[in-house]
Amino acid sequence: MKLTTFTDYSLRVLIYLAAQPADRATIAQIAGAFQVSENHLVKVVHFLGKQGWLTNVRGKGGGMELGMPPEAIVVGKVVRETEGLSQLAECFGETDGDCAIAPDCRLRGVLGESIKAFYGVLDRYTLADLVGNRKQLAQILFVERDAAPRKGARP
Repeated sequence: MKLTTFTDYSLRVLIYLAAQPADRATIAQIAGAFQVSENHLVKVVHFLGKQGWLTNVRGKGGGMELGMPPEAIVVGKVVRETEGLSQLAECFGETDGDCAIAPDCRLRGVLGESIKAFYGVLDRYTLADLVGNRKQLAQILFVERDAAPRKGARP
């Protein structure tokens, strides 16, 4: 199973924010850290905010931050919500598609079981589990941000 770019970016945004939960971040900072398009992140951030996983703060000093503790954000739920319905094969749609063996095929059951197992594993982890190595993540993600002078800060 391959995750969509939308899911990938959603998880990256959440990891970035959870790596330094006391700080707000901008879309530009996250895009820079992961070398991805700001335009793609706008939709992701909007979606994550609608789900309650992010809080967006407008105005001076604004940005985004986690909308709930990392321990409350279950990875399986994030992936389910960002991926939508999993259709590993055409027989997972509302109709069986054009498959000649659909009425007697056992593959659908096997694939269905694999999807349940996949989400079962993801449901065992929260965002907090993904950032248990905050110090190492911060060294990778916040190099440019920490090097840039902050507004109002003295050199």
